[in-house]
Amino acid sequence: MKSSTALLLGLLVGLASAQEKPAIPEDLLDDEQVRDEAALNEFTVPSIAKVFNELEKISPLSYNSDHLKDYERLPFDESRLALRLGTLIADGFIAVQTGNSDDVPIIAKHISNYAAALSAGKSLKKHAAALLEHAKAKDLPKLKKALAATQRDVEHDFVRLRNPDLSHLISLGGWLQALNSASIAVDKKYTPERALTLFREDVADYYAESIGSLHPDTSSRPHLVKMRLLLQGLRNAMVLEEGAKPTAKQVKEVTEVSAELVKIARK
Repeated sequence: MKSSTALLLGLLVGLASAQEKPAIPEDLLDDEQVRDEAALNEFTVPSIAKVFNELEKISPLSYNSDHLKDYERLPFDESRLALRLGTLIADGFIAVQTGNSDDVPIIAKHISNYAAALSAGKSLKKHAAALLEHAKAKDLPKLKKALAATQRDVEHDFVRLRNPDLSHLISLGGWLQALNSASIAVDKKYTPERALTLFREDVADYYAESIGSLHPDTSSRPHLVKMRLLLQGLRNAMVLEEGAKPTAKQVKEVTEVSAELVKIARK
């Protein structure tokens, strides 16, 4: 017979794993998700494509491909694989937006490897071929569509595997990579109007809470505990008084915190 301590621990774990998912900011939901009658379930996550639709107001974004060589070695931890996969999908969007589509083939190769390591590469072969084809033709609109479809199909594979946590971490990795790229660009060429696009405390709050709603075995991992604390600080740094616009100093703070978060996501 189980001891009362064991029963209590089991109850607490059950409650933690059943924690209600935070509400996704509506403008980050895919149109396809909105049309789906079962859209708003535990597998739904913000679309990386929608993130970029917003951040394209900041042009050009900051892009550096030096870190791509670091993706050759795959981590063993699934949560780190998922975070890295999200940053790679974001890298694809940034490469396209900044006119660096020649980097897409290496990004597509890494995406395929990481998705396969997560047992979610079942439908990615066709996307990898499409990414290479569109990159060669420098067809930017089709490249963006292929990247968006890549994220959706990986999520569908996680639905099949009944593992929603990894979908949330992929989306988080994508947002962090995008935010850091955009914040570096604004920091270099500051205007209050450009800066305002960065200041989405609702999105930072969503991702902080989404880490808390993951399975306890995942959310308690040291790198995710640290990321959640940093995201909560980022959310607070993004809060603006009514009618106020962000200052250059506030942009620098967002840039520094997002850089630290990206460093953890890529590690």
